[in-house]
Amino acid sequence: MVYILSKLLYVFILPLTWVFCLLLYALFAKNRGRKRKGLIFAIVMFWFFGNRFTVSLMASIWDIEPNQASAQQYSAAILLGGFVSEGKNGEGHFNAAAGRYSTAVKLLEQGTAKHLLFSGGNADINPDGFTEAGFVAQQMKKTGIADSLVLLDSKARNTMENAAFSKALLKKAGLKPPYLLVTSAYHMRRAMLIYKKAGLVVVPYPCDYITGYDSIMPTDLVPNADAFGKWNTYIKEMLGYIVALFN
Repeated sequence: MVYILSKLLYVFILPLTWVFCLLLYALFAKNRGRKRKGLIFAIVMFWFFGNRFTVSLMASIWDIEPNQASAQQYSAAILLGGFVSEGKNGEGHFNAAAGRYSTAVKLLEQGTAKHLLFSGGNADINPDGFTEAGFVAQQMKKTGIADSLVLLDSKARNTMENAAFSKALLKKAGLKPPYLLVTSAYHMRRAMLIYKKAGLVVVPYPCDYITGYDSIMPTDLVPNADAFGKWNTYIKEMLGYIVALFN
């Protein structure tokens, strides 16, 4: 029930939801001063969360920096799901976060990790028989990766379950820490916290950097839909981090 509730309430933390509510408030408020304040707050929020500059600045603060290559070999690289989407025909396909998969496979092929553990089931509120793990297993067979090198968890629906099920699989396989943790840079901070709280010693190996800030251009201050989407991601991660911190 908590899992379903969290999915349903997600829409209420999105910036555009608040902008819309403020506009409705300004529209129906009878007091002229309140109308003006509602409209001003809506415009400010629309600009703040809708431009590339602010979200890039957020990324530079929040994202975990790239892992510095070393000669150390790890018993396993833990790859977190979220890079596979289910199509209308029930077949899976890589989405925008596919960099997670290619990064983890590269670590395995280079010998940096001896095994690859993938954790990901079906995060839909009303799941069918499709799982990310099933899709990943097919892709690894196509790549020619031996089954003996792969551990699969097809039940996890969120990061907390990723950690719990990963821990059980690693213990069963007798693989010793530390482990490489592979996920998107924006998700790594929350994932590291959750895995450490689960008692797993992990080394971050972030990838899939969705944005960055190098220099400011006038166009960066103009609202665009892409910035809203990225802010949605970071807000979700920050709130998830706070929940994990006190869980």
